[in-house]
Amino acid sequence: MTSLVDSPLASCVKQLPTGKLQPPRARLGERLIKAGMVTQTELESALRQQTIKDQRVGETLIELGFIDEEQLLPFLAQQLKVPHAVLREGMIDPRVVRLIPRKKAEEFQALAMFRVRNELTVAMHQPQNLDQLDEIERITGCRVRPVLAMRSAIEQLMSRCYDEGFEIDSVTADMDREAISVQDDAIHVELQEVDSIADGSPIINLVNYMILQAARQGASDIHIEPGTSQSTVRFRVDGMLREVLRPRLEFHPAIVSRIKVMAKMDIAEHRLPQDGRIHVVVDRRDIDLRCSTLPTILGEKVVLRVLDRSSITFNLNDLGIPDDQLTIMKSILSKPYGLALVTGPTGSGKTTTLYSAIELIKNVQRNIVTVEDPVEYQLPLINQVHANAGTSLSFAKVLRSILRQDPDVIMIGEIRDAETAEVAIQAALTGHLVLSTLHTNDSVSAITRLSDMGIASYKTAAAFVGCIAQRLVRRICPHCRTTYYPSADFLRTLHYKGDLNRQFERGEGCHECFDSGYKGRIGIYDILPSNQELREMIGREANVDQLRDWHLKHGGSTLLEQGIKLAERGETSLEEVMRVAFVE
Repeated sequence: MTSLVDSPLASCVKQLPTGKLQPPRARLGERLIKAGMVTQTELESALRQQTIKDQRVGETLIELGFIDEEQLLPFLAQQLKVPHAVLREGMIDPRVVRLIPRKKAEEFQALAMFRVRNELTVAMHQPQNLDQLDEIERITGCRVRPVLAMRSAIEQLMSRCYDEGFEIDSVTADMDREAISVQDDAIHVELQEVDSIADGSPIINLVNYMILQAARQGASDIHIEPGTSQSTVRFRVDGMLREVLRPRLEFHPAIVSRIKVMAKMDIAEHRLPQDGRIHVVVDRRDIDLRCSTLPTILGEKVVLRVLDRSSITFNLNDLGIPDDQLTIMKSILSKPYGLALVTGPTGSGKTTTLYSAIELIKNVQRNIVTVEDPVEYQLPLINQVHANAGTSLSFAKVLRSILRQDPDVIMIGEIRDAETAEVAIQAALTGHLVLSTLHTNDSVSAITRLSDMGIASYKTAAAFVGCIAQRLVRRICPHCRTTYYPSADFLRTLHYKGDLNRQFERGEGCHECFDSGYKGRIGIYDILPSNQELREMIGREANVDQLRDWHLKHGGSTLLEQGIKLAERGETSLEEVMRVAFVE
């Protein structure tokens, strides 16, 4: 399991070229003088002090205030040819540190920091000591990656790392000052700062840290789940959930209550699902959190949807859509009226595509109205309405009101039922451009889905102007990209039509991508524009297979084919394409 601290920790370890440990090529003092870090007089003073205290010259220079740890460590690491790290409490994984028994850690002046797969990163005062490295590998059963740290820093953290309360405190100790704050209407409430962590509530600090790390790691969702012996916190990053933290089970009710307070929910209600919203500022970025609770047999589960306004650009040109498909998409959006659909499962980027379409066509001469549940991002020049079935404000009811508001363009978050579908079709037939989403597997299935909802085929034929089916595939991590030759059987399974001996790329997994081999996502698209021939087929109630054959014969492509093109360009892996787009 890759832990919450893997990425921040790995970024704190400064790398050097790989190779065997070598003896220093020049005295440390001489190099520091040459670099202008200390003077000859300061060095001589440190050398005199060193003989009295039996310290290393570097430690003496720090103690005398002639240089600080962050300046000295790179020089020491360069001499020893090892990475280095300026230790802080939040850099130590509490589940990993105890792999080295305390007595042995004190003897070696070594702290286990974090582990990825079978590689254990250990901060050491003497990383060049091969006997100590062999002993640590024997004790832990891991391959050891030593990094240089100052003895004073190791000693300072040693007692804390082996305390019982270290697990919760450690994940909050590395929070940046003023990194996160909660917005409560006009009141600006600062959360706990680093200096007051020890005196603050561990639960408040833990919740703050979850949100902080989720925002920094680009997570779209935070899952907080009760278990039989402990809670589990998972982040969804690039569409995949990964476990990041396991708080003790007795903390779970307090964590849930803290989130309910932040989201203005009823903290006394545990038997019914609740929804709320939290607005926070993380690293000076506005972030909205949509909060949902669900009572389970083990307790309440909480999911926080992370909506980071600063990380989203609603621009079709920046979505990675191939030029030929982008041209077709813009042609569909240029229609003065009709129904344009975006299809795909939850989390496939439909909302981003819709918002980008709205941004493309909006101007001061158009009245654009949206109906969403909920409104995820607020857009300028757009009238956005929050539909809510719980308050009897359904999509269909809002749509009927919108039609009396003189709209030019209407965006419907999702066509969920026959009533909404009927009103949307009627709006498209009466001179409005209607944009919406459906849950279907491909573009042509959207047509038959409308038929399943009871829409007459002649109405669909007259209103339909195009459909965009899409998925999101993960990009190969640029830091661990490698080449390989997939088996011919695997390529045949994917219906690959190229050279079966061709080389492809994939990620091996590293600190930067949390050992997944992927970092970021890109879309694959199947676009079906309408024309006279297609309208006639829809009017004749052609089935989905007939529509799909027509689409492919007239220049269309499947999501699988588009995904394979990305794999051929090295954007994603064949395994990822199969996971997302392969259908038997």
